[in-house]
Amino acid sequence: MSDRRRTLQRLEISRAAIRLFGEHGVAATGGEQIAEAVGLSARTFWRWFRTKESCVEPVLSLATDAFTASLARWPDDTPLAEHLARDYAEHPDAGPDDGDLVFEVIRMSRSEPALRAIWLVVQERAEPVLAGILAGRFGRDAGDVAVRVHAAALNGALRVATEDIAAATADGRRPPAAQLRARLSAAVDAAIHGVDGERAAGQGPTRST
Repeated sequence: MSDRRRTLQRLEISRAAIRLFGEHGVAATGGEQIAEAVGLSARTFWRWFRTKESCVEPVLSLATDAFTASLARWPDDTPLAEHLARDYAEHPDAGPDDGDLVFEVIRMSRSEPALRAIWLVVQERAEPVLAGILAGRFGRDAGDVAVRVHAAALNGALRVATEDIAAATADGRRPPAAQLRARLSAAVDAAIHGVDGERAAGQGPTRST
């Protein structure tokens, strides 16, 4: 099986697992049940996923990957919050319901510590990627404290915005895409400029000369 095919199949398993968790609860859903839902052998399932809860990781990763991809497209002459409000889009591999599935996992994670742990691990993995993008943009080393702090702030903004949207969509009604982008943009703006909206100097770490 090619790496690409395996990636897509892992996504299908992830989607099936999240739906089953939502319908029956995490405790009542077994790995074999998830495997059966996608026509996969239990042996292959357990080779690909260390726990049943880890099945949510591929779908969650699409959200963080979409954010880092948008950050990589950030033009020099545009404030980041403004750029995200226009540019942020779902991952090319995302299915039509994947955004809702991400929000479902986050809502379940409030009472499911194992799901919460997976969500936080996915977030943590994104941070070095964000630091690398920022380092290239500002001509700094990815290990610089200023760059790492900026990356952590943006990563935190993504997490808080996603959790905020998950709470706001608990009734099953999903706001328009532009409104979702606006929430993310507002969170990023707060991370960069502070809670009171007072603008800090510059758009990030100072570019090296």
